Amino acid sequence: MVTIILPLLIILNLAACLAYGIDKSKAQRNQWRINDRTLLTLAVVAGFGALAGMRLFRHKTRQPAFRLAAFVGMVVNSAVLFWLYL
Repeated sequence: MVTIILPLLIILNLAACLAYGIDKSKAQRNQWRINDRTLLTLAVVAGFGALAGMRLFRHKTRQPAFRLAAFVGMVVNSAVLFWLYL
């Protein structure tokens, strides 16, 4: 079980971080952006990666919904890791 879930969590967190970076880049160039719902979903599923992307790229940091979603995602990720290694 660990050999499946742990790499999946790592990939999801990297994807979330990358998505925030891509969205920031597109915002700066006035291009078509990633939907906020997609970013929020990624934040709930992969909170650590979303928070890293928010801080690293300074993107969506002032919006309370994104901060809350990242916090919830970190709790979810922590609970899954705790469950895996219990």
